[in-house]
Amino acid sequence: MFRKTVGLASAGALALGLGAAMVPTAQAAQSGQSTSGSTTATTAACALRLGSVTSTGAFTSRMVNATAPITIGGVRGTAGVFGANQVQKISTFVGSPVGANGESRSGLTVMGGALYSSSFVVDGQSQLDPHYPHNNLRIGAGWSGYRWIEQSVYAGSPARTLLYGQRADGITQRWISDGKGWRITAGAGGLSTVKGIALIGRTATSETFLANTRGGTLVTVTWPTKVNAGPTSRVVRGSTWQGFEQLIATKCGANGTLLLGIDKDTKSGYLYAVGHANGTSTAIKSLGKVPLTFSDPQYFRIAPKYDVLNGG
Repeated sequence: MFRKTVGLASAGALALGLGAAMVPTAQAAQSGQSTSGSTTATTAACALRLGSVTSTGAFTSRMVNATAPITIGGVRGTAGVFGANQVQKISTFVGSPVGANGESRSGLTVMGGALYSSSFVVDGQSQLDPHYPHNNLRIGAGWSGYRWIEQSVYAGSPARTLLYGQRADGITQRWISDGKGWRITAGAGGLSTVKGIALIGRTATSETFLANTRGGTLVTVTWPTKVNAGPTSRVVRGSTWQGFEQLIATKCGANGTLLLGIDKDTKSGYLYAVGHANGTSTAIKSLGKVPLTFSDPQYFRIAPKYDVLNGG
């Protein structure tokens, strides 16, 4: 069950079917199985920009290309962004061009149990550009018990920036940036069995996530942006998705999603083309194992400034 957290406006509990659906397993990916027909997205043209933070605190960027077979672009590393083993949690980062070859990067991190707004600029060689500030601005303490965080930047009208975070007890909360700080707008229980979660859809009035559970279910979770609104969910697959500790997603085609599932136990990743989310009718195609060892402590997506997500 989803339930509103204490202190938010009262509303009826919303049913959540977390026991019956989810993405294909690593075993299915290895055998080349398709989980539901073929997707309508043109996967050959799709790519996910994958970021990581290494144990030394370097920030890396590379492309995971949905070619046949899957290919990986060259890694671009930036040393000195964070301290060694400093980052405990990290959100999607936004990358925006600066000058002819540079890029600004910004996102949210948890370090030493506190939430930070982290930003820096790199030059054409992906090294820290000393002409720009390198900031880790402390927002507040009390984040050591959170399982994951995610930032969503919507560039539509009106623009908004939301922060999601899940506590160890399963309570998931949402905040909005009002220009002066972060203000809580909603909270819900019922997601305690979720292992990985990725944002796949964003409109003027709602945001949709794809999540897998410890029981193997794959579901979509749609959360209206209205203050105090609660989320609803739909089952996508009923079993076999429990192997992934993390999901990372990006747009693929007009209304689809390129999904990366990371199995931290085996340090491996598997790529899927997912059609527009429509419950158990959602088309999912396994693209295979990613030729990369996922050994860094933190992985996340690097998104463009105008980040359109239509998969949910």
